Amino acid sequence: MTTTPEILFATNPNNPVVIGSSQKTEEEKASQLPKPSGYKILCAIPEQEKEYEGEIGIIKADETMRYDELLTTVLFVVAMGPDCYMDKAKFPTGPWCQKGDFVLTRPNAGSRLQIHGREFRIINDDSVEAVVEDPRGIKRKTY
Repeated sequence: MTTTPEILFATNPNNPVVIGSSQKTEEEKASQLPKPSGYKILCAIPEQEKEYEGEIGIIKADETMRYDELLTTVLFVVAMGPDCYMDKAKFPTGPWCQKGDFVLTRPNAGSRLQIHGREFRIINDDSVEAVVEDPRGIKRKTY
């Protein structure tokens, strides 16, 4: 069982003293993920490649890595709200994706949030444009 460093809850600005802290195991951190409500889908952003494809040994700058993560079109479905794909008029063929799928969306789709250093997005159920078996090699078109 691995523990993470202490989390600072509060200090007194005149006399900086920790007045409360908590250590979280990896399992406890995982349970802190938000549960999407309504027709929302919680998605994780897959880890980005640290090196340029095909160019041996050229490592991406931190800023480039941040943009790749920010503008990614591939997401991993972590959880789905209870109302996802329930609108039979809008989704007559049923759900477009399910938990555990890799999906394609528009680059800036959804609300971005960071949980324990990992980037997540909460998107609408109709933001899913495709499901892919293997997301490796799928890149956003740049000019």
